[in-house]
Amino acid sequence: MDIRELQGYANFFFTMFLVFLLYGYIVHLYRSEKRGERDYEKYADMALHDEISDAPVENNPKTLDKKGEE
Repeated sequence: MDIRELQGYANFFFTMFLVFLLYGYIVHLYRSEKRGERDYEKYADMALHDEISDAPVENNPKTLDKKGEE
């Protein structure tokens, strides 16, 4: 087994690993939207409504109501 054959096997298995990760991520997105945890259509709509005066998609829990406090 020379280096070219080893590189071919490594490339194949790495590609399969990345495909597995991609499908796992797609399933994660589908399940979390199905459960109602997130609405990803709102995030997809951000590309159309990206003005500074537009309402945010969701509130940031780290921001505080009082001005000046961090």
